[in-house]
Amino acid sequence: MSHPLTVLHLPHSSLDIPANRREALLLSEPELERELLIMTDRFTDQLFFCDDSDATSVRFPVSRLILDPERYVQDDLEPMAERGMGVVYTRCADGRPLRLPPTPSGRQELIEEFYLPHHRALTTAVQEAVDHCGICLLLDCHSYPEEAIPCDLDPSSDRPDICLGTSAVHTPDWLAQCARDSFENEGFEVAMDRPYAGVLVPTDHGRPDTSVCALMIEVNRRLYMNERNGDKLPEFGQTQAVVRRVIRSLTTTVEQRVTHS
Repeated sequence: MSHPLTVLHLPHSSLDIPANRREALLLSEPELERELLIMTDRFTDQLFFCDDSDATSVRFPVSRLILDPERYVQDDLEPMAERGMGVVYTRCADGRPLRLPPTPSGRQELIEEFYLPHHRALTTAVQEAVDHCGICLLLDCHSYPEEAIPCDLDPSSDRPDICLGTSAVHTPDWLAQCARDSFENEGFEVAMDRPYAGVLVPTDHGRPDTSVCALMIEVNRRLYMNERNGDKLPEFGQTQAVVRRVIRSLTTTVEQRVTHS
């Protein structure tokens, strides 16, 4: 296929804090660096990197501390809003204040500046894959700490190497099984929807739609980075190679199903 059918969504990899948004954050510089270390899916843009001919990447350009594109806009729909981590965070990972609650107009300004353009870009990438290939494989790309952090809904200490998040609508059993088998064949321990569950799908494709297959892939940070200082581990390249092989396997599987359908 001349156009890639795979779209990689990278919502939490950025460390960027725009200068005009910095003053709203109540943290000192050392505190901010610490919070970024905890909350950023650092290096996932490299870990999941694929050539443009193999996949289309859609990366959120600023830190999730400014706005989280994976949250519902409506706080009454967002479970993490009760912990001060709705679409606009007001609390740090440990519950300390991150910023004062924004005014309704300030909140809407952030949504219009960051959330809506990102979701338009993601929707466009998914639709282009469907238009060119008849199907889109949407992979929601994340990492997570080796140990649970205070804001986590799942505080369990038994954290696998890989967490696969699924959708009852958009994750067919064969796709989840292919991902699980691929990682386990590489020697990784895999769990389904634990410690994190679900997968983001653009609203335009949120209804039952067999043209979009979606899966969240979460990589335990112990596999590729030092969580104390944010440096890559010597094993980074090895983990990156595994992730790329799995993406290739998933893409090939989807292509074959399209060809034989």
